[in-house]
Formats: sequence, structure tokens, C-alpha cells
Amino acid sequence: TWSWRWNPWLLVARGYAVLLPDPALSTGYGRAFVQRGWGRWGKEPFTDLMTITDAAEALPEIDSERTGAMGGSFGGYMANWIAGHTDRFRAIVTHASLWALDQFAPTTDAAWYWQREMTPEMAVENSPHLYVDSIVTPMLVIHGDKDYRVPIGEALRLWYELLSESGLPADDDGTTVHRFLYFPSENHWVLSPQHTAIWYRTVEAFLSEHVLGRPIDLPELLG
Repeated sequence: TWSWRWNPWLLVARGYAVLLPDPALSTGYGRAFVQRGWGRWGKEPFTDLMTITDAAEALPEIDSERTGAMGGSFGGYMANWIAGHTDRFRAIVTHASLWALDQFAPTTDAAWYWQREMTPEMAVENSPHLYVDSIVTPMLVIHGDKDYRVPIGEALRLWYELLSESGLPADDDGTTVHRFLYFPSENHWVLSPQHTAIWYRTVEAFLSEHVLGRPIDLPELLG
């Protein structure tokens, strides 16, 4: 249904083609489709996403040289995993995302839920933070401080490690291509209309700069 959260039409209106994929683990396709990705987040879900991206890029109306990837929550996890496993995208936006699975699992507000799937072995095999040195794509990290589903520590650690350990670290003077949009009063969802406007304008500016090569101004409230 229509929502102002992750509304693809706002980017379509700017000339982007928007792909909304359902990789392994998605519901609605039967138990087997969920099971093939269960505990294997970095495997079948990732290869499914890359396969459907290949198919989309093969369309004549798609410019395969100017693509970005975006995700929130588990989709943010996938955005982080993608960042450490391919350089095919020009920009990656990761919102309320899981970064270090061994840190996330016992600190989320629903730890019991994740422990059914997230064994210590699964966390090691599927944690994006272990591949930070392979990240060579500019990333926009977005998180709300009141997020208890994916605690703010995930974003703070992601941000620190992007600047210090990624393949695109910050320069000695602190200059970086990565960006961090922090909402002190928002939770796992950005609910305030004013903050939603800032969210979209910041995402649009980041994508325009890195995907289209056309820098545009950030919202005035961000300086």
C-alpha cells in the first residue's frame, strides 16, 4: 500500500528506475523460499539480489553504469553486505541497519526472536562488519537514536569502521565521501513529517552526487 516511507515514486519522479526485489527469505512464496535463506543471509539472499539486478540492467532503458543500492532494517543489513562484496554500485544507502551480528543479537529489543536463527556460527559467517576493508563504495548511513529494534550502536560502529578501516577511509583531515544522517528523536522508523522530508532530500542529494554525478544542495537544516 502507499506510504511516505520508502516511497519509490519520489525517486521515479527524479528519473530513476527503481527495482523492488524479493530475495530468498521473503514471505509470500512458501516455506521453501524462506528456508533457502534461513541462517544464510549473505548467501542466497545476496546472490538473488545480484541476479535480479543483472536482469534489470540488461533492459535497454537501464544505464548499468549508474546504479545505487538502498535498504532499511534487514534491507540495511543487505546493503551493508553488498557494500563489502561488490563494487558494482556507485552509492549505497543503509538505514537502521545491522552491522555486527554478534553485537546486534543480544542487544536488540527482540533478542529471543533472533536467537532462533542467529547462532554464533551464523553470526560469524554472515556479519557485514568482517568485510569492512572491502568497502570501496560511498555510503550514506542513517539511524535513529531511539531505535531499539536495531540499536544505535550498530550505526555508530559502522560509521567508525567506515572511516577507519574501509577501502575508502577518511583522509588525515577527516574528509570522507561517506555520510551519516542521525535523528536523535526517531526510532526504527522516521515518523515526523519534517524529518521525513529531510530524509528524502538527503538521500536524493547523496544519490545525485554519486550516481548521477550532479551534486545538489543538502537541506538547509543540515548546514
